[in-house]
Amino acid sequence: MKILKNVVILSFLFLLGNLTFGQKLITKSGQVKFLASVPTALEEVAATNSTVSAVLDTKTNAVAVQALIKSFKFKVPLMEEHFNENYLESDKYPKSTFTGKVLNFDASKLTSAKTTYYVEGDFTLHGVTQKIKIPATMSKDNGKIVVSAVFSIKAEDYNIKIPSLVKQKVAKDVKIWANFTL
Repeated sequence: MKILKNVVILSFLFLLGNLTFGQKLITKSGQVKFLASVPTALEEVAATNSTVSAVLDTKTNAVAVQALIKSFKFKVPLMEEHFNENYLESDKYPKSTFTGKVLNFDASKLTSAKTTYYVEGDFTLHGVTQKIKIPATMSKDNGKIVVSAVFSIKAEDYNIKIPSLVKQKVAKDVKIWANFTL
């Protein structure tokens, strides 16, 4: 009985410590969209993933994001198949990740007004990691932190090969939108 009491007390102290000092905010329903089509393309090369996980540690300003490649959904099923099998090779490279920090961020000063911060770190896609620094707007809404970012990458920087047959239909700069409520 004494062991059970000690376990309960330790569990309570651990939980209290996490409530008091734990600064990790998490979502598993973040959204990432991308647009890779050129204006003259007949079909839009675009997809959305609404099951992206993100963690923000407001004590250290560390951030981590993970998106499963097969969770990107296209309007055209054949395009989704080509994306997974030929371009992103999602069986070989099943996820994309970002790990980094929000620069000059203080969660205690966050309000409902959107404020721009820079997020810097390592973005991994298709087995290739690149250092990136992107602007992100952050605000507070009903006690949650809302994060939005828009940035571009080049497929060639991540060894994503675009066949010559469709090269004119795919933009060199892929525009990415990321939205998270933590």
